[in-house]
Amino acid sequence: MKLEIRFDICFPVLRPLIVGMKRKRKQGIVFFSLLWLSSWWCAVSLADDKGEKEPGATFETEVLPIFEKKCVGCHNPQDRKAELDLSSGRGLFQGGESGQVVDLNEPEESLLYEMVHEGVMPPEGKGERLTDVELHALAEWIATGSLFADGTKAKDLLAAVPLNQHDIQPIMLTRCTSCHGGRIRRGDLDLRTRAAMLQGGKSGPAIVLGKPTESLLLKRIHAEEMPPRDQLIIAGVKPITSQEVSKITQWITAGAPTKEVTADVATSEPDTVVTDHDRQHWSFRPLPAEVAVPQVPDAGENPIDAFVLRKLKENQLAFNPEAERAVLLRRVSFDLTGLPPTPTEVMAFLENEDPQAYEEMVDALLRSPRYGERWGRFWLDAAGYADSEGKRSADPLRKYAYRYRDYVIRAFNADKPYSRFLLEQIAGDELADYSDPSKLTPEIIDNLIATGFLRMAPDGTGSDVVNTVAERMEVISDEIDILGSTVLGLTLKCARCHSHKYDAIPHRDYYRLVAVFQGAYDVHDWLKPISVAGQSDGHFQSRALDVALPAERAAVEKQNQEVQLRIDAEKNKVSAAEEIARRKYFEAAIAELPEAIRADVAAAVRQAEPDRSAVQKYLESKFTAALTLTPAQVKADATYQKVMKEVAERTKALESEKQTVALIRALWDRGEPSPTYIFRRGDHREPGRLVGPGVPSVLTNGRTPFELVPLWDGAKQTGRRRALAEWLIEPDHPLTARVMVNRIWKHHLGQGIVASVDNFGKLGDLPTHPELLDWLAREFVNRGWSMKQLHRLILTSKTYRQSSFLSENHLQLDPENRYVSRMPLRRMDAEEVRDTLIFMAGALDETPFGEPDSVDVAKDGLIVAIAQNDQFRRSVYLRQRRKEMPTFLETFDLPQMNPACQGRATSNVAQQALYLLNNQMVRDLSKRFAGNVGQARAEPIARIQEVYLTALGRPATSAELEIGQAALGELEQEWTAYYAQRPDEEPGDASLEALRVYSHTILNSAAFLYIE
Repeated sequence: MKLEIRFDICFPVLRPLIVGMKRKRKQGIVFFSLLWLSSWWCAVSLADDKGEKEPGATFETEVLPIFEKKCVGCHNPQDRKAELDLSSGRGLFQGGESGQVVDLNEPEESLLYEMVHEGVMPPEGKGERLTDVELHALAEWIATGSLFADGTKAKDLLAAVPLNQHDIQPIMLTRCTSCHGGRIRRGDLDLRTRAAMLQGGKSGPAIVLGKPTESLLLKRIHAEEMPPRDQLIIAGVKPITSQEVSKITQWITAGAPTKEVTADVATSEPDTVVTDHDRQHWSFRPLPAEVAVPQVPDAGENPIDAFVLRKLKENQLAFNPEAERAVLLRRVSFDLTGLPPTPTEVMAFLENEDPQAYEEMVDALLRSPRYGERWGRFWLDAAGYADSEGKRSADPLRKYAYRYRDYVIRAFNADKPYSRFLLEQIAGDELADYSDPSKLTPEIIDNLIATGFLRMAPDGTGSDVVNTVAERMEVISDEIDILGSTVLGLTLKCARCHSHKYDAIPHRDYYRLVAVFQGAYDVHDWLKPISVAGQSDGHFQSRALDVALPAERAAVEKQNQEVQLRIDAEKNKVSAAEEIARRKYFEAAIAELPEAIRADVAAAVRQAEPDRSAVQKYLESKFTAALTLTPAQVKADATYQKVMKEVAERTKALESEKQTVALIRALWDRGEPSPTYIFRRGDHREPGRLVGPGVPSVLTNGRTPFELVPLWDGAKQTGRRRALAEWLIEPDHPLTARVMVNRIWKHHLGQGIVASVDNFGKLGDLPTHPELLDWLAREFVNRGWSMKQLHRLILTSKTYRQSSFLSENHLQLDPENRYVSRMPLRRMDAEEVRDTLIFMAGALDETPFGEPDSVDVAKDGLIVAIAQNDQFRRSVYLRQRRKEMPTFLETFDLPQMNPACQGRATSNVAQQALYLLNNQMVRDLSKRFAGNVGQARAEPIARIQEVYLTALGRPATSAELEIGQAALGELEQEWTAYYAQRPDEEPGDASLEALRVYSHTILNSAAFLYIE
């Protein structure tokens, strides 16, 4: 007799409990076991008296029909979403990008069951979720041994797949090759390949085929001699795990089998993971060769206006009137240089009646060296520029990072084509041979400095404690994130652990990109962020390059030789003082001897040893000690001490005059990359299959191999990043030009045509003017990737020259200004506020480039710039330490680079008003500003006009002049009364004090802080 408990009745009752416990499985695996036992008990018929159980469900009868109905549409041999094929048992147990989806040892942890049970798969909108009965059938099949129709069990299927060298190589790379690899081979042992293991080192072969107990590799591991416990932190490794040891043992037992495995790379065959349908997203399509400009009446000559006006008319809108000339001058000046126009420039522009005055003004500002400082800052934000490593509390400084900052500013000022700009930053070390000092050129040096773009992410691996593969992968991940968001406008980082949930960027493609960087960013052969070139602790070398022009090196050596001669001359003074002290002591000591022997003793001591007579030898041995100062007595001599102190001070000053050749914080390919394996779920302890270098397939036609670019003869570099850079700057690349054009548009017009400047994927914003974006991008490429020409094109349009007037019609039809129906009002950014105040006060030192200006951490916690000769340089030259952000800039939203900033937030908070009102530096600068105005202008009206022209970029109106005069008069009376009440104090100039308060008030106004 049988008692059957039907699962279709029990499971709905158990399911809520299962779901709840599933979310808390780490809190109690025992409860899970009970739940699974309950599910299994409900799933089977109780046996009769003999205890026999009916045969379990098979894959073909119970599971495959569910897969074919709900899953195979995406997970089939052709599409293989997440690289998973569920159309057969072999495909199922081959797994996908996250490894095995069925765990026979811990069924409740099976990824397959978890995904369907929690409703993650099938994705919403992609098919019906599994029913409770279907879930039960899947659970039963896993729990009862995963049978197939021919009687095969899954464990037998898995056991039939032998281990090969690619199962072992990742273990060796992670645990062993930092000491027994390419650059360091202790005991002459290389453990990177099977052949090298068989060859062995000084102690013999590392493995003996078929004999794990005789294999030296395993003997050392079992004895805990390898990896050496006292060297783990230094080597950046962790102890080998029992599972890894078991895998090595199995491999050796089987004879260390090898398998020919081709790295997974793009080929000329169609991609089976990314489809042509995936490539239909608007931003993944190639940039069109030509975009027609719409014919719109009254649009004018600038094509930008035709695109914008068409959209405005479609939405019952029109252009705002053109802004006033003074407003335009101030707007363009801040946009291009980050500084205001001077009163002289304002008046000259207002009085210039030339029809081309505006265009000439734009061109003049584009020629200004301040342009590079302004627009270079935007790129530095996107690159994550900082003068410190971040990540850890110590936040060590990056001594030579400033050279990359200077490179960026120079590139913008020189209008370096964006294509070349990217080429140098991504592959500068693969553009020309820099190994021969005699052939170095300024361009080659610039190429190397440019690669600092790929060294800007936070990096804590300078500390041995946090320098394992996991921490190194964080650095690489951040750099790929910066590259993706800055250049491609894509969130690539998502694909580190799994295929991107929304964009067609498979897990595989992420690690193909990792392979591109592997020649320089090798997690198994790491360069630490050490400032001294060539510095090494036996495991890690510095990432600073000691490369300089011969003339530069010669000039430094000449300077240092001259300084050293002066230092040697100073040290000779010490020797002379010592000799004087010894002579003085000798003469005094001789004088104390009996007169009869003085001359004989002095002659004996002074006589050269070979020429001394027997009597002289006796006298010398008897009296020398008493006649000679000890080193301690020499140091105690007052005259000697004085000379020593003076020489030490002068020597220290001279040493500071010595120069060093500035090193280059660069990324360079070393030519011997470790193999790249997919890390399942982003975990380096779970290596998957071998991959080669490549780019996101969705941005190609899916049938084009990633081909390396030939370098110069004898080049050791892999050329992988050069190939990546060349691909990025192809004229029809789907994203490169679009993303950069959108960035520039955003900085000029307040928001991008694509509002999400760093995300052009499916979760990003759609372009408000797609045809305009494509036209601008194509124009950008056709004009030689010139950023200055693009600026000029935008700034001379009616779109840009509109006023910022906001009407009721705007609020109703275009509240977010998506159609660019007006110019947005914007607050100055952090650097603009600080630099403008310094500029207006006459305290701006415009010396460019060089080491960053230091900051001081005051007792009250404020982090302030240190003035040099009562002057300050622009904020871009101020030290940008991640954990010591200058308070002035941080108050006005200067971002921390974690890892970079693709778009600054703009806040409007009380702290900003309080800072401008109360901060001592602001008060001092406003006082200097008022003093300059007061010296230049004597009459109140003239002073008010000068304040307005300088601070607000326009003349004051008659009403403002009237109010200003009254305010100055009242303030002057108050200051006069103030001084009268303090007869003991020296009275100040009441009119200047009144002007100071008035000027400070203007600097606290919205009219100063905001740009129309």
